[in-house]
Amino acid sequence: MKTLRKILRILLKSIAAIVIVATMAIVATSVSPIYDFAEPKPFSGADIFNPYRNLDSTHCWKRANFHVHTRVDGIFNECDYSAAEAYIYHLKLNYNIVTFSNHNELTPHPFYDYLQVNVYEHGYNLFKFHKLVFGSDKVNRFDHLLPLFASQRQFQFDMLAKESDIIQFNHPLRTTGTTKSLMSKLEGYNIIELDCGKSTENEFWDWALSAGHYSFALANDDLHYIDRTSRFARRCNFLCTPTPIYYDIRQCLLDGCYYSMRLPDYGNGDWGEKMRRNHDLPYVKDIGAKGDTIYIALSIKADSIKVFGQNHATLSKTTDCDHATYVMRPDDPYARFTAYLTTGEVIYSNPFARYDAKTADSPIKAPQHKINIPLTILFNAILLALLALLAWLLHKTIRYKKSIR
Repeated sequence: MKTLRKILRILLKSIAAIVIVATMAIVATSVSPIYDFAEPKPFSGADIFNPYRNLDSTHCWKRANFHVHTRVDGIFNECDYSAAEAYIYHLKLNYNIVTFSNHNELTPHPFYDYLQVNVYEHGYNLFKFHKLVFGSDKVNRFDHLLPLFASQRQFQFDMLAKESDIIQFNHPLRTTGTTKSLMSKLEGYNIIELDCGKSTENEFWDWALSAGHYSFALANDDLHYIDRTSRFARRCNFLCTPTPIYYDIRQCLLDGCYYSMRLPDYGNGDWGEKMRRNHDLPYVKDIGAKGDTIYIALSIKADSIKVFGQNHATLSKTTDCDHATYVMRPDDPYARFTAYLTTGEVIYSNPFARYDAKTADSPIKAPQHKINIPLTILFNAILLALLALLAWLLHKTIRYKKSIR
């Protein structure tokens, strides 16, 4: 009985040591500036920003998936297929642009160096606060294991923006802690990833846009299973770009001349039907703005075309149509199209937004948040004190374990 109690005490102390070490890791990686965020300010101005202002029909449209996982070395492997296999599968389903965005790893293009896009998915934290980082020569491995606060997430955007061309805020709907308050604060990302696999509403995007944080949007498969029809070719994007090389992709992604689409699982497991339908997709024939009027024209009829605006309000709804227009009122800060097609697809446009052309080129603003120095010192001092306390507790726990052996 005495031996059993001794074993039990050792076991409990071992568990306590593990918990303390895990907590130390969380505390040690929680260091961050604390920011004062600017008050939300809706878009305003006499002019309307048209993301399709440079639309050139000779270059439209190239189909893209930017969020693809492949087999990697090490224990953090999330896919059984190589980059070469993933690329070939995409070509069979009529994709023109495929980038490989493995977690914290730059993946070479399996066939063509000239098609290389340096992109990786940043983040291994417990909340799945992930970002796609485009155009960086190396991987930034710092992350907050438990990014509880808006300041920590903003710090990551700021940190990554300094060493990259484009930051995409990945799957906000599936990220723990995505609230209206959070989306009204965060800024500094260029693109938001639509969660059109779980929802066609994308209300989180409107929370950010309504606060005056302009971003474009992409819909990606976040692909891990290329052998499952229900997971593959369900979300994609169509870029108006002359080539699939990174220079032109980057220009297009920063310019906004693209749209996103959610697709049904054509064939429901029948790969032949899936391939056939993916080679004959509906598409946007025309989209843009003339004065205060925004418009979209489709290749087939839609059940409805909605115009979403400030606070996720439905500004307009046109039914049984292949085109729609909307006249933006002076009190409409922005508007974006969502088309629900008769064959099950859903198309998402980038937002048209108000701005003042006399003072700016677009509604995209430089980040407005500022470091609160006293709170930053206090927050990180508390972390340091907590880390010291945990180190002392770990020391006492280890000493105690030795004494009972």
